[in-house]
Amino acid sequence: MRRVRSRATSFDVAALAGVSQSAVSRAFTPGTSIAEETRLKVVAAARKLNYVPNSIASSLTTRRTNIVALILGNMSNPFYGQVMQAFSHKLQEMGRQVLLFTVEPGTDADDSILKALHYQSDGVILTAAQLSTRMTVMCHERGIPIVLFNRYIPGSDAFGVRCDNAAGGRLIAQALIAAGAKTFAMITGDPKGTTSQDRVRGFVDRLAEEGVRRSDIEEAPGSSSYEGAFSAALDLFSARKAPRPDALFAINDIMAMGAMDALRYRLGLRIPEDLMVGGFDDIRESARLAYQLTTVRQPIDEMIEETLAILNLDEPQFAIQPGIDRPIKGSLIWRATIPDKPRAKTKTRT
Repeated sequence: MRRVRSRATSFDVAALAGVSQSAVSRAFTPGTSIAEETRLKVVAAARKLNYVPNSIASSLTTRRTNIVALILGNMSNPFYGQVMQAFSHKLQEMGRQVLLFTVEPGTDADDSILKALHYQSDGVILTAAQLSTRMTVMCHERGIPIVLFNRYIPGSDAFGVRCDNAAGGRLIAQALIAAGAKTFAMITGDPKGTTSQDRVRGFVDRLAEEGVRRSDIEEAPGSSSYEGAFSAALDLFSARKAPRPDALFAINDIMAMGAMDALRYRLGLRIPEDLMVGGFDDIRESARLAYQLTTVRQPIDEMIEETLAILNLDEPQFAIQPGIDRPIKGSLIWRATIPDKPRAKTKTRT
């Protein structure tokens, strides 16, 4: 197939439609003021000429690319797939595009942020845990806001929006206490991540109020993955001489699901009759009949709205106050893995 080398320009469209070149630009720029009759003339002329706006050329004039970089970590966790989908839909509704990068667990995001700067991104949203002060300063000096999503960096002036993970950990602890649990176990995630740390802290603090010491809570690392939690559950509950704990908290849903499969299909335990299980995130898979997991729902839509509000993409001339940290409360989703006692009937059901 022969390539067509000549392409219609905005000036060609303007001439055919009988309008100015600036009117053509406004017709293809979301949110700009243009009469509907003029816009329809431009669209009709563009279709006739097979014209497509050149976003790169436009960015040279406006110094705005309408590109937002989204840097994701731990893609083995379905929660971040949901985050990616939700951000993509919202940004496209705003007339912007997503530039996606992924970061391997345990590595920093500096290289990905540097690549995002090469594309002149208007903003950066970061879900990976590690970020250097040098890279934060570089973004600030270039006028490119960077917002941490569902995490924060203690002592940093980076902006952050997150679920109130400590409060969510307390919700799961309270649900287990209300269901009659007296002894507890945990499967933990990234030991360096504030998300994991806060969930554990909230859970442990609520149990401490009931007289449960941290040293009495059994725990095993689950590497924030299904496979890691499957192994961790076997380590915790296989060939025990001591009495089995009443309840298990896995600090994210994918680990709770891995643990449940190990408990049921390797150890023959019943959930919740033999062992109660709680998770965190409310990923779509957690509601499936095979799991029906009691969990804490992260308010993804509200967190995304807040993140984009902080980025302030429509008014980039206004500086962002450094050090913003906005925790947003999650909600308890009560399903089948924790018995529904009378004291818990007011909780959310799905």
